[in-house]
Amino acid sequence: MTMNAALRAKLAANETAYGLWVTSESTAITEIAVELGLDWICIDMEHGYLSLQHINAHLTAARGSNLSVIVRPPTHDLEPTKRVIDLGAHGIILPLVETADEVHAAQQNMFYPPKGRRGIGGERSVTWGLALEQYVSSANDDLLLIPMIETKEAAENFDEIIAVDGLEALFLGPGDMSASYGFVGEWEGPGIAELNINLKDRAAAASLRTGIVARSTAEVLSRSQEGFGMVSLGSDVGLMIREIRDIATALGKTPIGHRWF
Repeated sequence: MTMNAALRAKLAANETAYGLWVTSESTAITEIAVELGLDWICIDMEHGYLSLQHINAHLTAARGSNLSVIVRPPTHDLEPTKRVIDLGAHGIILPLVETADEVHAAQQNMFYPPKGRRGIGGERSVTWGLALEQYVSSANDDLLLIPMIETKEAAENFDEIIAVDGLEALFLGPGDMSASYGFVGEWEGPGIAELNINLKDRAAAASLRTGIVARSTAEVLSRSQEGFGMVSLGSDVGLMIREIRDIATALGKTPIGHRWF
């Protein structure tokens, strides 16, 4: 099966693709995601401490499966995009996208000519040259570029962003969107929940699916019912905290609240 084929099939069928935000270096997380039948993971390099070596290990753990391994790089720059794609990442969730021009620039960094300016080398994505022709001939069609919409400026430029040719999906960031509108530290500040639905519906009208992170089982179900195409069950560490907190509460402890994912 080609890269991202299973994920694309679900998105095209208007089904919900369930995933996980990965913030830990433990490759057990990726192996568990494969065994549990998740559709995708996003390995987060924007926040935290994950390195290229950690990305490589996660990609190796998913090798041979239908799991789409997507990376959120720390910046829009050429180097981090090129490095993670050359490692064999199946796509990029591009953080803090605010304009259509930024999406165009990311496409240039991510795709081979004539679609972009990505250089050709003998790295892991091409199996060190052993599968170079096969990979190069299909990468421009197979890779996913997913802009993350998480600021007021991005919301204001939304129609121009989703009009960029070649996009298939986008991702919303409720926490940063809330902060951008003046509600720092809130997951969905006043009006942000409604804005998220509005953006999702406008994307759907342009034949794009929208992703979002959920913070509970109930929220996973509600996001799916609302029509979100990619729903994260949470983050690896966040899910662990949630479970430990619930057990501690049942034991009569008073754990610190956890409002994020």
